[in-house]
Amino acid sequence: MAARSSASSPSDLFQIRAEYDARTLTVYQAYSPAIAEPALRAGRFVAPFSFGRMTWIKPSFRWLMHRSNWARKPGQERVLAVRVTRDGWDTALAHAALTTGDPAALARAEVHVQWDPERSLRGAALQHYSIQVGIGRTLIRTFNAEWITELTDLTPRVRTMADLIKKGRSAQAARLLPPERPYPVPARLAGHGDVLRRKRT
Repeated sequence: MAARSSASSPSDLFQIRAEYDARTLTVYQAYSPAIAEPALRAGRFVAPFSFGRMTWIKPSFRWLMHRSNWARKPGQERVLAVRVTRDGWDTALAHAALTTGDPAALARAEVHVQWDPERSLRGAALQHYSIQVGIGRTLIRTFNAEWITELTDLTPRVRTMADLIKKGRSAQAARLLPPERPYPVPARLAGHGDVLRRKRT
């Protein structure tokens, strides 16, 4: 399901949209084959994946396509769907600080959050935002060992979609998009309105 190209309220502008089910949520990452292939074999990230720096996860497929230029950028040739537990995802948000917020809070935070304009299939900036979540070094091993339930290689689908768009068949490519929809933020995150770009109640 494609996200809307415009939004009429702040809650629509900054709304988490993702593919999810009752237990898990899917995020996307792009890596070199040297990192992606052993990770896919193991079902978890393994060396040469770095556990010493922040890793960014993104529930917007189209935003990652913009970022990786449809898996054409060097070092981002393989696109992985990373299925994580919803509890892990919500825990990350509970430990997050905005990259555009208070510098002292950001320095202490185990997780960083930023909101960037969502993208169309052709990369145009839309009028609402997509969340990007940076898992810090203190949580990366937990993310890898406890939150990840499955890794899937989406590179063949990405290449098919890129080829369709190049041929002017964007409508056909859109049918291959993951079914992203608004994610129900749990009540326990009500106090994190700043991170979610919502007013506190």
